[in-house]
Amino acid sequence: MVENWVNWAGNQRAGAAAVLRPASTEQVAAAVREAAGARRTVKPVGSGHSFTAAAATDGVRLELDRLAGLVGVRGQHVTVQAGMRLRALNRVLAQHGLALPNLGDIDAQTVAGALATGTHGTGARYGCLASFVTGMTLVTGTGEVVTCDRSTDPELFEAARVGVGAVGVVTEVTLSCVDAFTLYAQERPERLADVLAGLDQHVAGNDHFEFYWFPYTDRVLAKRNNRVPVADRPLPAWRAWLDDSLLSNTVFGAACRLGRAVPGLVPVLSRVEARALGAREYTAPSYEVFCTPRRARFVEMEYGLPRDALAEALGALRSIVDSLPLRVLFPVEVRFAAGDDVWLSHSCGRDSAYIAIHQYAGVPYEPYFRAFERVAAGLGGRPHWGKMHWLGVDELRPRYEHFADFLAVRDRVDPDRVFANPYTLRIFGP
Repeated sequence: MVENWVNWAGNQRAGAAAVLRPASTEQVAAAVREAAGARRTVKPVGSGHSFTAAAATDGVRLELDRLAGLVGVRGQHVTVQAGMRLRALNRVLAQHGLALPNLGDIDAQTVAGALATGTHGTGARYGCLASFVTGMTLVTGTGEVVTCDRSTDPELFEAARVGVGAVGVVTEVTLSCVDAFTLYAQERPERLADVLAGLDQHVAGNDHFEFYWFPYTDRVLAKRNNRVPVADRPLPAWRAWLDDSLLSNTVFGAACRLGRAVPGLVPVLSRVEARALGAREYTAPSYEVFCTPRRARFVEMEYGLPRDALAEALGALRSIVDSLPLRVLFPVEVRFAAGDDVWLSHSCGRDSAYIAIHQYAGVPYEPYFRAFERVAAGLGGRPHWGKMHWLGVDELRPRYEHFADFLAVRDRVDPDRVFANPYTLRIFGP
């Protein structure tokens, strides 16, 4: 075995028999064929921002950092290599006067990793990032190089857009983009009851709406982001440093460490935190508003729920937090997404509300996560593929209309399960 792979959160580790850094699709294909011949499994890894073992392997690990370039731009369609980080993609698109219509709040992920796990942002008119994909090049379990889209091998295309690494190694992706745009960001503390009372208006009346609930309080930080024609309210550099670097990372990290050492202080710390981040308004390029730095390490679970189940889920979550034998150090994030047609998207076929719960690294989390999972799963929730959950194939199958279609594609393109690992075997079966 070679050196261990460790994910960003530090909760997943794996030792591989070999580590390769291919620089082309052809080198990926050769590596897959050789591994298949030796009866070894293959897993590509990106930035390690998944909290599951989706990328773990004791076989051949493919590090795709050399597959991170721009392939071409045709109008608003941009093709990039799959190992490109989202933050690099955002810069490339900006140089061409383009942007993705929506983004999540972390830009450290690779393009392939973000798509494979169903990464999403927030906004009532936007599906997950994979809904922006119009074409892909990937290597199958037999080492064949395949290019697919809605007209060329459409079943593989539908399976691979959110494929959890089970149907191939994606090497190139074509994305449908929009003209670069500016967002007007409005962030302010509010009461949870007030936000929930006007939720339909908040979600429908803003391009992008989300909120963070602070445990042990009735307070949230609500964020509304809307497109505007000009960037006329830039955030002063000192305010960006104060809010995004000092308070949200340095001070918050120190508070988490204190709460980990003295759990009894956590409710007080949460109340202080809920009031420390004041209201602010500013304009900036879309990707600068969507994405925020995250230096405090944590583990995370996220469930996509039918939107009308949100209030019940949050009510149950508040009761869970109050009754736990441990303390919750992180705010709860709530986002919204439009229904899309991506087979294994958490929002496939339905508008969704997402609830993401976190726990600071090194703090017990399992009783918290398992209790919330029982609530979310009972309300028809779908677990985020890259975040912690305990569901298996039998529980997941009835939650997705196209689950059987996905498994049929996997049987066709990876009959020997070259891309399998314990995580994919658990969620998709043998």
